[in-house]
Amino acid sequence: MLDEAQAWFRRWFAKVWKVRGGGLYACGFAVTFIYLEIRTVVGEIADSSSIGEFLSEQLIEFVFRFAIDSLINTLYALMWPVYFLQWQPPYGLLALGALYIVFANFLKKPITDWLLSDAQHQGDTETASRQGP
Repeated sequence: MLDEAQAWFRRWFAKVWKVRGGGLYACGFAVTFIYLEIRTVVGEIADSSSIGEFLSEQLIEFVFRFAIDSLINTLYALMWPVYFLQWQPPYGLLALGALYIVFANFLKKPITDWLLSDAQHQGDTETASRQGP
């Protein structure tokens, strides 16, 4: 189950990576979106008086509210560089610049290799399934 969750996350992240340009912006978007989604779910559960109440009475309302909140979180995640720039000016700008340098020199290649290794694995699996036993 953990392997399936990791594979799902890797596929999702690979899509985000491709759509957002495969760089610091894509990585920042994914991290911000995940943070906002976790904060939304934890906030919804914390606002319930009990887990039983959350599951029985608020589940349908939660699904609709979560879908709307996910759209809003997507918009906020798209603006993640603004949060850096607003943080303790001018240190936010310096932090964003330092993050770009660190990302470009140390993080981009390992992340890309990790994402492509899953794509390569999927390609190998698809090729093997087409070729048969």
